[in-house]
Amino acid sequence: MDLFDYMRSNTMKSEAPLASRLRPRSLDEIVGQQHILGKDKLLYRAIRADKLRSVIFYGPPGTGKTTIARVIAHTTSAEFTQINATAAGKKDMEEVVRQAKDSLGMYGKRTILFIDEIHRFNKGQQDYLLPFVEDGTLILIGATTENPYFEVNGALISRSIIFELKALAPDDIKVILKRALSDVERGMGAFNAVADEEALDFLSDIAGGDARNALNALELGVLTTEPGADGKIHITLDVASECIQKKTVRYDKDGDNHYDTISAFIKSMRGSDPDAAVFYLAKMLYAGEDIKFIARRMMICASEDVGNADPQALQVAVAAAQAVERVGMPEAQIILAQAVCYIACAPKSNASNNAIEKAMATAAKTTTTVPSHLQDAHYGGSAKLGRGTGYLYAHDFPEHYVKQQYLPDELLGERFYEPTDIGAERAMKERLERLRSRD
Repeated sequence: MDLFDYMRSNTMKSEAPLASRLRPRSLDEIVGQQHILGKDKLLYRAIRADKLRSVIFYGPPGTGKTTIARVIAHTTSAEFTQINATAAGKKDMEEVVRQAKDSLGMYGKRTILFIDEIHRFNKGQQDYLLPFVEDGTLILIGATTENPYFEVNGALISRSIIFELKALAPDDIKVILKRALSDVERGMGAFNAVADEEALDFLSDIAGGDARNALNALELGVLTTEPGADGKIHITLDVASECIQKKTVRYDKDGDNHYDTISAFIKSMRGSDPDAAVFYLAKMLYAGEDIKFIARRMMICASEDVGNADPQALQVAVAAAQAVERVGMPEAQIILAQAVCYIACAPKSNASNNAIEKAMATAAKTTTTVPSHLQDAHYGGSAKLGRGTGYLYAHDFPEHYVKQQYLPDELLGERFYEPTDIGAERAMKERLERLRSRD
């Protein structure tokens, strides 16, 4: 490193954003994610013992994926290399592999490769890593905001442990903000800044589980606010609201928060009270709530709480969500109100929601095989293997129904969907019972 590199490195450290400067340097400094980093958890023990194997961190932005990787870099005796999938190419990976082989052969040291945004790698790039992960040349740490089961090759998934990071709780973000205000070396402690509890609560809530978002707002507030008569920089609710560029969501004079109001909104629609539902809608709109957020929750309610008792409710909610994006406020309030009243007045059934919850629980604990007659018979040689043989095509039979086995052998007789006698679901239930009663 020459003099200019040294000066540039020091400048970047001092001028880096607060969220970057405040990154935890040890496991004990990490806030949140106790479901994977509690002292009795596998990941914590593996990092402490320096026995980490290939892992993929999956979760929303600002929840600590890169932070955990950096902590591993500081605690491991292995070589640590980082690349970003948005910029790295095959030559970069070839160089990493070459160095990893040299390190292993000459010094007996493993190499940990951290790939940020791993879902950005195409299939070929991911495939290139496979043999080196499998033979231990590389220990892979991947970070992604996308579901790895869809975006990462199955072969890499099978060789890795998936750790899902959750959005940070408001209390966790508040701890981080207080640490930032008091830390003289890496935070804003030298600025003699203080924040009102109300401001900290607001930033913690509105950040949506993203610590980086809250820290950026806090840093902007400290750097742009003049000291008061007492010589201190005061971060008030108004300052915090302005810095995060979102209106303070105060739903009434008692300070009912965002989560309480959206909860009451959903429960009122579920409880078939259109008056209460439209009132809570009005409160959120008046406070400046994001209409797309409201529309998303309505779509969930239409499926989770109305379900097949009135399948039209989901169509109404989806149409409303599309319409409000095109129309915008203030007219979007009319569209939202129409959909809210429809969902609230619709008959209710959560049978399909119960069905998927039960099925998910069963899938998580059961190993099954698709019955051979339901397997794909389109590719060459499948008939010789018995795939698809004996399948009965439903449309060839009266009412387009034929009785045959669909569930795996291990789950024969299992019932997941239990339709109710409410609304349109009653007709579904009656037909299903009639078909099931056939010989």
